[in-house]
Amino acid sequence: MATTDSGPGGLAEDRALLGRTSTAERVADILRTRIADGFFPPGDRLAEDTIGKALGVSRNTLREAFRLLTHERLLVHELNRGVFVRVLAVEDVTDIYRTRRLVECAVVQGLGEPPYRLEGLDAAVSDGERAAGESDWQGVSTANIHFHRELVALAGSARTDELMRGVLAELRLAFHVVADPRRLHRPYLVRNREILEALRTGKRKEAGRLLADYLDDSRAQLVEAYGERVADAPA
Repeated sequence: MATTDSGPGGLAEDRALLGRTSTAERVADILRTRIADGFFPPGDRLAEDTIGKALGVSRNTLREAFRLLTHERLLVHELNRGVFVRVLAVEDVTDIYRTRRLVECAVVQGLGEPPYRLEGLDAAVSDGERAAGESDWQGVSTANIHFHRELVALAGSARTDELMRGVLAELRLAFHVVADPRRLHRPYLVRNREILEALRTGKRKEAGRLLADYLDDSRAQLVEAYGERVADAPA
């Protein structure tokens, strides 16, 4: 775990986000983002004292945040050892994609008549292409996650948005373990663009077909890559 004078991952810089109404939910939001961005990789132990000091929150508040993230399957508590960022099993990856296919494809199928509000999707695609041009594969991964969150947001459902926030945060636990992020993420830049253009031209059924094929191919590729990585990890 990377630790500096401002706490792990420069965490003290996020203290301002808490404002005057510091709550466990807002602490959980910060830690969720840090986990998703890879500052706390899978298997990492979260040091309660260090994180609490960096964020300026009480032990009870931090423990409640840990509890919330454990419920979201991002953390695990090991008796007499502490709290750790969860390491997914291959079966977890398969189940995540099953959930994604159910939700994301249903959102596209349920869209009304065009035009659709595609500003968020457009920005995510452009961000991914820009990051790829700079060989920033972490940035490509982040843009790809944003693309799928914006896609689900087309449903206009806060409940669905919350569900997918957790699902996609959990998925990134697998992304951080894969050895070659370029190979993992690059093929889907073009496919994101294709889905966007299908929606832009009002071809909802085509967009749904492209999305279903995308998710099936992505699942197969990630399961293979992740399985190889986990198998090579020391016991």
